[in-house]
Amino acid sequence: MLLLPRLLKRFVRQGRLTVITPDGQRHVFGSGPADITFAGVPRTAPAVTVRFHDDRIEREIFLNPELALAEGYMDGRIDFEDGSSIHDLLSLFWMQRKELRKHPLQRLVRNLRFRLRRLRMHNPLGVAGQKVKHHYDIPTAFYRLWLDETMTYSCAYWHSPEVGLEAAQRAKLRHIAAKLRIEPGMRVLDIGSGWGQLAIYLAQACGAQVTGLNVSPDQMAAAQLRAQEAGVGDTVRFINKDYRELEGSFDRVVSVGMMEHVGVAHYLDYFERIRGLLTPDGIALVHCIGRVGPPGFTGPFFDKYIFPGGYAPAMSEVFAAVEQTGLWSSDCEFWRRHYHWTLEAWRERFHAQRATVVEMLGERFARMWEFYLSACSISFDIGGDMVFQLLLGQHKSAVPVVRDYIQDDEAALKARGF
Repeated sequence: MLLLPRLLKRFVRQGRLTVITPDGQRHVFGSGPADITFAGVPRTAPAVTVRFHDDRIEREIFLNPELALAEGYMDGRIDFEDGSSIHDLLSLFWMQRKELRKHPLQRLVRNLRFRLRRLRMHNPLGVAGQKVKHHYDIPTAFYRLWLDETMTYSCAYWHSPEVGLEAAQRAKLRHIAAKLRIEPGMRVLDIGSGWGQLAIYLAQACGAQVTGLNVSPDQMAAAQLRAQEAGVGDTVRFINKDYRELEGSFDRVVSVGMMEHVGVAHYLDYFERIRGLLTPDGIALVHCIGRVGPPGFTGPFFDKYIFPGGYAPAMSEVFAAVEQTGLWSSDCEFWRRHYHWTLEAWRERFHAQRATVVEMLGERFARMWEFYLSACSISFDIGGDMVFQLLLGQHKSAVPVVRDYIQDDEAALKARGF
């Protein structure tokens, strides 16, 4: 190896990375596994052994670490030995990524990506739908293998990591319903309704008339079938439309895991559209992945393979748009560790079904999803990602002035079996 050693000697300060090159030579970086405290939690910096199967991969990783590492693993040009895994390597990387970012080439690449981010997040009508389908038109049978029985593909609400995924997803639905104070007969719009569980829950638990928007025809068809099977087919309908195309008036608007697909340049339009769809006393809830730091960009692996055009915003970008709409920010809650626990549950379920995934969609696809789930879990564990729930009202009295009502309404829903 010619390029990587100098970078890795500077980069690997905790743990150990052993690289086996195609000629069988072993190159060792770092002093070995070490007990450390990172992100306020005691943990061990791992020892990782990676084998390169061709000489080109070194140069590719040096120039574009995240994407080349992901593609190298997906294509079988990189494998792991001595009991280590892609999850271990990503953990090792994340613990000391600041050192990598100090390298002049990496600083240059990151600055360029930041300057180009609005172009990558250009999501006008038509284009936005095609980008979303890239991820959500994967066969529903694949997601059914490892999601919980509610088919909820967004962050769960955990009171502790011991409660289990199903209970945490049910708690999320209850938490959202309580925040929105939905009364029987209210018209509710669910922007980005997925497989329909939130819409079904709001109809069953609150007696709402729910309209779900989805730009993925496959998801929409599956959601409508699930609503019929749940006995709320008459009160829940799903429409294949972009949020910018819908007309109407709703008492409540909810958007879970959809703002990530909007794009920074469209945030003002997004929040203005929400305001335009609300009644004069209406309330909206936006649930979205965010970042704790300043504005950034989406990594190349995620932009190419997982969520083209997607982005987790900084809070400064969110409020800069909201404050121009006249909507009142009535509450903002941050879920700091909840998505890590959700993703760990998904990772465990995915690995239990890995052989079926390979049979269904191939080894390369399975490796891509391993990389995706691991990278996300680690980022929500020791990185700067989190989830926020923003409650918006048309006026300052749209919701109670203290948050006690949320717990009270949650308890009432739980007592009724919801």
